[in-house]
Amino acid sequence: MRKWLFYSMMVGWLLMTWGAHASDFGYKVPSSNLAKVVDAELIPQSKLSTDGRWLALLKRRRVVALDELTLPEKALAGIKFNPATFMRNSSRMYSAIELKHVETGSVIKVSGLPKGKLRDVQWASNSQFISFIVEQHSKATLWLFDIKTRTVRQMTTTTLNGVVNSTAYQWLPDSSGFIVNFAVNHGKPQLSESAQQPAPIIQQSSGVKAPARTYQNLLSNPFDEAQFKFFAQGQLAKLSLDGRAKAIGKPTYLKSFSISPDSTNLIVGMIDEPFSYQVRYSRFATVWQVWGMTGFPLYELAQQPLADTIPQGFDSVRTGPREFQWRKDKGATVLWAEAQDGGNMKQTAEHHDYLYSISSPFKREPELFAKVKDRFSSIQWADENIALLTEWKFASRTVRTSVISPRNADERRVIFSERSYNDAYNNPGRFIMTKNDLGVGVLKLVGGRYLFLRGNGASKEGNKPFLDRYDVKTNSTTRLWQSSAPYYERVRAMLDDEGLRFITLRESKLEQPNFFIRDLTFDSLTQLTRFVHPYPEFQGITKEQIKYKRSDGTQLTGNLYLPANYDPSQGPLPVLMWAYPLEYKNKQVASQVRESPYAFPYVGYWGPMPYLAQGIAVFDDPKMPIIGEGAQLPNDNFRSQLVASAKAAVDVLVDQGIADPKRIAIGGHSYGAFMVANLLAHSDLFVAGIARSGAYNRSLTPFGFQGEERDFWQAQGVYANMSPFFHVDKINEPMLMIHGAEDPNSGTFPMQSQRMYAAMKGLGKEARLVMLPHEGHSYRAKESILHVLWEQEQWLKKYLMPLPNIEEIDNIDLTLLAPNNSQGDPNSTLY
Repeated sequence: MRKWLFYSMMVGWLLMTWGAHASDFGYKVPSSNLAKVVDAELIPQSKLSTDGRWLALLKRRRVVALDELTLPEKALAGIKFNPATFMRNSSRMYSAIELKHVETGSVIKVSGLPKGKLRDVQWASNSQFISFIVEQHSKATLWLFDIKTRTVRQMTTTTLNGVVNSTAYQWLPDSSGFIVNFAVNHGKPQLSESAQQPAPIIQQSSGVKAPARTYQNLLSNPFDEAQFKFFAQGQLAKLSLDGRAKAIGKPTYLKSFSISPDSTNLIVGMIDEPFSYQVRYSRFATVWQVWGMTGFPLYELAQQPLADTIPQGFDSVRTGPREFQWRKDKGATVLWAEAQDGGNMKQTAEHHDYLYSISSPFKREPELFAKVKDRFSSIQWADENIALLTEWKFASRTVRTSVISPRNADERRVIFSERSYNDAYNNPGRFIMTKNDLGVGVLKLVGGRYLFLRGNGASKEGNKPFLDRYDVKTNSTTRLWQSSAPYYERVRAMLDDEGLRFITLRESKLEQPNFFIRDLTFDSLTQLTRFVHPYPEFQGITKEQIKYKRSDGTQLTGNLYLPANYDPSQGPLPVLMWAYPLEYKNKQVASQVRESPYAFPYVGYWGPMPYLAQGIAVFDDPKMPIIGEGAQLPNDNFRSQLVASAKAAVDVLVDQGIADPKRIAIGGHSYGAFMVANLLAHSDLFVAGIARSGAYNRSLTPFGFQGEERDFWQAQGVYANMSPFFHVDKINEPMLMIHGAEDPNSGTFPMQSQRMYAAMKGLGKEARLVMLPHEGHSYRAKESILHVLWEQEQWLKKYLMPLPNIEEIDNIDLTLLAPNNSQGDPNSTLY
């Protein structure tokens, strides 16, 4: 009796402690094993020089200090940027650059740089230089490292402008210098809102349909417009290697610029008024021109009006000329697309797009280059005889790539690949690129007929990356190499013209990724890097790819991770599932396996993996396909398919004796958070949920969301059935919601979580809402990430971990339960 009385008292004390600490302020830190994951170094990103001699290894900045997020930030026309540096926020920031010689293994560390963040790293086409931007507290300048002299030098003192066009500089293809975009107004007094005269803010529609997704950070008043002009204005300049800059044209609101392959001309896109309060800058009116290197307009390509009436649909486009680009096989020839269907793919048309071109000196009329059956996607150029034209269609999820002759693109066109873009098994891979004699990126073409592809090699047995050679003349492919068990190895770059020598990134379930040189002629493998194990505390965890079926016969897979030293005799474990729904038009495609069973276990702080350290099994990425075959659309049966997928995942783990059915939690981010709320509302499979940066009320995203093209008024039933906000009364399990307080992502504005929490609280449901200051859709500050790990850890402890048994209670020191005890770990606050 004493034990049961004590047990009841302990439970009551735990609940009181929870209540006392649930409203604690301040950032928390999780258990040490979880905290160490945040500091683990990732495999560097890599960039190979054109000549294949140097591999640039870029050390990534995974997290930033919270102080960096508190710096002034502007959000205008759908862009967030630093007003002090005139640079957009980016996740591709680096802390160091190291150059490794491919043949000798010698290493050069790029040193002598000022303190700051490195970004936009680019090789010169002649492989003699590597350039990058150093972003500091109040400026962002261009720097250059000379491979021959092993010296670094600052190329600009004036700050570059990466606000609208995030590419603030480009190498001239001939490697003689750069085209840069200077921030004209950097250092000038910024505009003051208090100096603006108040006035009514008026918007008026013209009766023409103008569907737009729920974009955030849009312009909203005349002061916003004035600020946008101030920060968007840039001055193009030609910068030589000796640091001399010569202005090109006059300052303008630069949207885009690109350099002709012969380094003589520019395509320039300039934003024009009127601006819009409904759409992002990418749809603003834009004037497109071809300039000479002095800035003199040689040819006007288009005057695009404000594009706020583009028809609804993912493959709908603006009317008139669009997607201007240089032909990579010519010195100065411009190509662009024009819709033949009013921009609406739902309209019947023999050809939905035409491609046109015009060449220097831009005196003749444009010529029809090619007719495109579906919507134009891209062209990859090899030479004047061979190019690859890709088109697509959303309704059927079709992507088609054809081999064309640029001399006559509509004759002798050969289909290289035609498939659903979701079809991983028939994905031919990506073509290997190189630099041509002009110094621009083109397809690697050998002997006038052979191209090379590297791909994931998805199969029923999992991903088996490959290197293929494609013969243009026979339209046939030969496999040169393929990864084999027990390794997961993929090609990163070719080092010869035959596909016999190449750089790979190789790993296994026990060996962390490293770069190797594979030589097929000598059947040799030479290790190029020796990165250490990033998570020594997690050595010993096991991974298994689980295959199972949904009730409708759809084959599903997921990756099961078990804690280190797990013994099946211990019995079932608590399980955390982490998933993300995807949409398909074909059941067979939805059933495909898309991971390798031999990949190294990545224990990142972003997903569920850290909680293996708490003795929790992880079922990562159990597939949740939403399928709509034929005339049926995927979301017509979203809820039933989602629950069926989740039930199949739970059943397979329970049947195998791995999972305790009373201790399974579900988690997800963004659309995965939307999934979590739906599963808690429409099933009883899980005891708790973790939902991060989600959307829950689809009536707040009335013009489509995720893969849904129909608007709210066309499919009110679908919107209502899919919105967990409309079904909060059915949620019987506790849900932890985490959201960045400044989330700019379309559809997941912070109000979504705030209103969902208010609904759950109002109906007496158990929920916790955590709003992270200064964070967006993903979380960047170390303090924020540690706190997220702590929140999730405490939530899982509370709902997944069992209370101590009677024998353990007998061994508890009662003094530890005293409310005034202050000798414990300050980071171990009970949840």
